[in-house]
This record gives sequence, structure tokens and C-alpha cells, in this order.
Amino acid sequence: MSAPTPRRTFLGRLSLPERRYLTDALRTETVGGVLLLVAAVVALVWANTPLKESYAAIRDFHFGPAALGLDLSVQHWAADGLLAIFFFVAGVELKRELVAGELRDPRAAALPVVAAVCGMAAPALVYALVNTIGGGTLDGWAVPTATDIAFALAVLAVIGTSLPSALRAFLLTLAVVDDLLAILIIAIFFTSDLNFLALGGAFAGLVVFWVLLRKGVRGWYVYVPLALVIWGLMYNSGVHATIAGVAMGLMLRCTTREGEAHSPGERVEHLIRPLSAGLAVPLFALFAAGVTLSGRAMTDVFTHPAPLGVLLGLVVGKAVGVFGGTWLIARFTKARLNPDLRWPDVFALATLAGIGFTVSLLIDELAFAGDATLTDEVKAAILMGSLIAAVLASILLKLRVRRYQALCAEEDRDEDHDGIPDVYEQDDPAYHLRMAEMYERKAAEHRERARLAGASRDEPGRPA
Repeated sequence: MSAPTPRRTFLGRLSLPERRYLTDALRTETVGGVLLLVAAVVALVWANTPLKESYAAIRDFHFGPAALGLDLSVQHWAADGLLAIFFFVAGVELKRELVAGELRDPRAAALPVVAAVCGMAAPALVYALVNTIGGGTLDGWAVPTATDIAFALAVLAVIGTSLPSALRAFLLTLAVVDDLLAILIIAIFFTSDLNFLALGGAFAGLVVFWVLLRKGVRGWYVYVPLALVIWGLMYNSGVHATIAGVAMGLMLRCTTREGEAHSPGERVEHLIRPLSAGLAVPLFALFAAGVTLSGRAMTDVFTHPAPLGVLLGLVVGKAVGVFGGTWLIARFTKARLNPDLRWPDVFALATLAGIGFTVSLLIDELAFAGDATLTDEVKAAILMGSLIAAVLASILLKLRVRRYQALCAEEDRDEDHDGIPDVYEQDDPAYHLRMAEMYERKAAEHRERARLAGASRDEPGRPA
């Protein structure tokens, strides 16, 4: 008889290289998330004070070469231009996950993929149900489907919760798959009339980009002008310009070769991620989140079916979808939950995934283009739904904060000070030898101190 297949643990300990990559990536995303929060608050204040006319004037100011079809408003440059940088980083992240991360093993990838798919399907269904019953429009079904990883990490930074690396990795992988599906939604459902000449030019540019990468050509002065040409052609083709960013990101090599400490994809991502998280996304938020929040506008969120569907999709649909997908894949496969964690931890993370901001705002502008009133109502719903999801997740995570802190302390413990956490050395005989020597040395020091203390008490003239 063959031995039974062991049950695979999900949300288990990451490998050391993966943990180090995750720590570096999330550090940048957390800082970017805080800047994103600040930009959103500034936009809201700016749009709801006597200075609101200046906000509208700057947001709607047009510039760019009209002959190339690029005479765009500041808001459009932020949404179509700066977010291409964000999606470029998302493309590199996805490529890395597929070849070296959580998605390289189909069995391990099943959990975040199913969770992400369910986490996008459930909000869309909630939105469709609310608008079908309420007689609203189904155009915005995709708005509540996206998770904003930077915003979610900013919430974690603000509330001071230290999540174990496995939970953070799950959240990041979930967001990467989420971004991929959002890109597909934009490409398929929000593509206008195609200009096949411009689309062919963009495709030719991508082929040149790929060939240069395979030939090992290096130099930003080669790739940046080429990327701008590809982006401009993609914009004029009718396909959303951010698709150019993710396409170029997916072309980068994310595996290391002999003599390389880091792959080209990791090096480029390390350079571009701060630009994306620290500049591109906050500027997009600054010119996308400026919604006039009157008492009537806040009431409309709960009385009009489109904004209500978005709010419920983010708060209820995301939590139910991500948690339900995770539970189902664990229930019907040989996967088992990490014994250090509990299902309420997964539900808290699923609730945190209800924070939808950057991509949700982008899809809102695409879905309701031409209807400024409905666009602003849905923006208010996105902001309110994200806030509610953040508060609920914060409460749930705070209930387990001591457990998380203990797990993080155990992950970071390095008693032999060799730069490698002890949990990664527990099966190494050399580690146990070093630890035995260290404890013996400490014991000898303790005995020596005790001997000296006893000798001093026995000296003549000293009190016993």
C-alpha cells in the first residue's frame, strides 16, 4: 500500500529568501500607502473648502501634444499615465510570483487564486443583486472587485498590527492575482473603438522591447523612450493605456542566473516601486478622490442602488468571497490551516481585502464616463466602503494582536546573531552546536560571576 499523501499546510512559514523579498516589498508599499491616505485626505479637504474651484481648475487643466492625440487633463494624465507605472510594477510582481513565488507551484497557487477569484466574483454579484432589485445600472459591476494592497498596508501601519509573514504574503499574493484579473476586466470590458494601426504599432513596440531584453541590452535611455512610445500608441489604440505597463512588466526576467544576486526584474522593481508607491499612486489619488461630500451626497450612497451596491460589495462581498473561497479550497483539498493561526485570522484578512481604492476609482471613471454625478456618488461609496472595511478589519485584527506579536517575535528571534532567524536554522546541526556553545559560555560567565561574588563576601573585614 502507498503511504497517504500528507496534508499541505497553507499560511505556513515562508522560505527565507521569500520572507526577505516580502519584507522589502511591503516596507515600500506601507510607506506608499501612508502617502496614499494623505493624498486622499488632502483631495477631500481641497474639494470641500472654498478652494474647491482651484482644485477643479487644476484637475481639468489640459496639456500635452494634441497632434499625437495626447492633449489630456491632469486627471487623465494621472489615471492613464502615472497608473501605467503602477501596473508595470504589478506586472513584474505577477511574473515573479509565477516563476519564483507563491504561484510557481500549481497546488500552492490554488489557494490565493481561488480566494482572489471568489473575492472578485462575490462583490460583483452583490452589486448586481442590489442594482437588479433597486432598478439601478449594472455598468459598475466591476468597481467593487479590486483590493488596494497599499491602502490595506497603510491601515496595518496606522493601527500598529504586526501580521505574521505568512498572512502578509497571502495578502500580497491575493492582491497580485486581484490586479491581474482587474487588468483583464479593463482590457476586455472597458476598451473603446479600436484603432488597429495604433494597436499594431504598440504591439510592434512590445516586440522590440522583448527582443532588447532577450539580447541583454541595458540602459534606461533605451527602454524609457521606447516605453513612452508604446504607452502613447496603446493610449491611441483604444485599449486602456495601463495595459502597456503590465505587458512590459511581464516581459522582464525574474529568475536569477549564475553569478547574479538578483534577477533583472527584481532590480528594476526595486528601482521603480518607490516611484510607483511614493509618487504615481498618491498623485492619482489626489486628482481622483476629490469628491464633494455634502449631506445629500452621503445620503445618496445609501439610497441609490449603484453606490449602495459598491459599498456592500466592498464590505460584505469581499469578506464573504475571500473567506469563502479560502475555506472551500481547504475543505475540499488536502490543505490544512497553519496550527499557529485560526479561521478568524483569515476572516479578518478577508475583511481587510475590502479596502478598494486605486483600481476601484479607475474602473469607476471608466464605467460611468459621461455621468459626473453618478461617478462622484460611486467615488463616495468607494471611500466610505473602504473606511468601513478598514475599521472592521482593525477591530478584528486587534483582538488577536498579542498572538500576532508573539508569532512575529518568534519569526525574528536571532539569538546567535548570525543574521538568520533561528526558526530557519532549527534543522541545522551546526546551529544547535553554536547554540550549545553559546549557552555553555553564558553558564560559565554566570558561574564566574557567582564565584567572584562569593570570594568578595569571604574577604576579611567584610560582613558575612
